[in-house]
Amino acid sequence: MAGFRELLAKTKERIREIDPATAEPLLPATTFLDVRELDEYEQGTIPGALFVPRGHLEAQIENRIPDHDRPVVIYCAGGTRSAFAAETLQTLGYTDVVSMAGGFGRWKNEGRPWTTPAVLNPEQRNRYSRHLLLPEVGEAGQQRLLESKVLLLGAGGLGSPAALYLAAAGVGTLGIVDMDIVDASNLQRQILHNMDRIGERKVDSAKKTITLLNPDVDVVTYDVRFGADNVLDMVEGYDVVIDGTDNFPTRYLLNDASVLTRIPVVHGSIFRFEGQVTVFKPYEGPCYRCMLPEPPPPELAPSCAEAGVLGVLPGIIGSIQALETIKLLLDLGDPLIGRLLAYDALEQSFRTFKVRRDPTCPTCGDDAPPIQIAEYDDLCLPHAVLADGSTTGH
Repeated sequence: MAGFRELLAKTKERIREIDPATAEPLLPATTFLDVRELDEYEQGTIPGALFVPRGHLEAQIENRIPDHDRPVVIYCAGGTRSAFAAETLQTLGYTDVVSMAGGFGRWKNEGRPWTTPAVLNPEQRNRYSRHLLLPEVGEAGQQRLLESKVLLLGAGGLGSPAALYLAAAGVGTLGIVDMDIVDASNLQRQILHNMDRIGERKVDSAKKTITLLNPDVDVVTYDVRFGADNVLDMVEGYDVVIDGTDNFPTRYLLNDASVLTRIPVVHGSIFRFEGQVTVFKPYEGPCYRCMLPEPPPPELAPSCAEAGVLGVLPGIIGSIQALETIKLLLDLGDPLIGRLLAYDALEQSFRTFKVRRDPTCPTCGDDAPPIQIAEYDDLCLPHAVLADGSTTGH
């Protein structure tokens, strides 16, 4: 019976090995696969490396590296586990796999680049365990969510479900803009708040709810009017803005700031039994003005206070906004860029409409003049079509 040394020697005959000096120039075009244990990985790893412990390799690798022809450099602490892992990948059909001789220890001792990774603590691994089971998210994706920053305009019907689901998902920083107070009429749909909070500032109520749900989340409150004097300072540093506003001046102002800063906006709107969601990602798809060059007349844009809204509807639309935001943060799937998703609650139907960039758009068109951040007093209509009250207290 062959001993361990003989088994290792025969395994190395069936695989390819390279030294760290040969491996380093392959970064970052090649996938570096770290097959050590978690406690080893936490102490340091090669920048950009994919972490899959050796004990989980066979079960997870095809989800983590679906392309069997992608070049892979495998390493462990000293080059033993990586040799067996390389043979395993070859057996699974991977065509370009090498083991790094000497492993991470030799790489580090030779002064090559390494980093101490940000990792989840045990409580976070338990909290986000269902995310960690998804190969498309995993620990790296969850860490990315924890490092992300999302600004919500409005703590009302749309902002409530969006904030709750983003907080539950572990988005690390949530900014909330709203200068309204909690009113009893809000509670039919604005689930961030409750009876005990009536009369409180909405941003304060929202912060209490989110902090109780997930203490990992840093809630930054803006109990101010969203205007031309503060819009750029307010959006600066955020990865995505969720639009839960209810008036045209704010929407057009946000659009200008989005295009100027190239920060994507996840737009949502509701009216009675209908809702809409789309994603405005500057210069990759249309902007808000491409879709709606001018606001409709006031008689065609009644508010929820005037026309009513089914209470569960903002929960559906706001949840979709949260989903689209997470897709943007993690670069997942196909976000609603250039597509408008329309929902009819009475028919229980979804329809998707194409929305194209307007080459003559005065904001993002080919010959658009430089954007000047200014108030839209000429558009100061009382309410926006398909909108739920948040920033004006509806």
